[in-house]
Amino acid sequence: MVKVEVPTAADVAEKWAKETPGRQPYYEKNTIGQGAKMEKNAIAAESTFKLAVQASDIGKRFSGGLKGSSGKFDRKVKDVGVGRFGPGVEAAKPDMESGIAPALAVIAATEIPARKPRGDDSNYTRSKTLGDAGHKARLARMAAGTSA
Repeated sequence: MVKVEVPTAADVAEKWAKETPGRQPYYEKNTIGQGAKMEKNAIAAESTFKLAVQASDIGKRFSGGLKGSSGKFDRKVKDVGVGRFGPGVEAAKPDMESGIAPALAVIAATEIPARKPRGDDSNYTRSKTLGDAGHKARLARMAAGTSA
């Protein structure tokens, strides 16, 4: 038998951190325009996804993958997320507009009961009417294969 020699984790991480940023042009060239392929492959994996989320130990797998992740989460928010927050919001502006438009259209098209005096239980009907209309519209969009 032969023992496999491996570098230390620190050496691997050091090389990765040094070399990977230079791969940005490769990432850009080979990633932009691949959305249709990603979508097709993800849709093709529907049955696999269904089997995966029905595994008898799915809850333990889910929580097990999260245990001990809080430190990394906090560090990444501080070191990466904060600086990217503003530019990310600006880049997402068209997505926000197209994403919120269907909800606003449903709200605008839904007639709700008149407001009653404060504390009147029938005021909850106003919220339920809007919630039901929004849920119905969302299910219709999902069935049509558009964004939820």
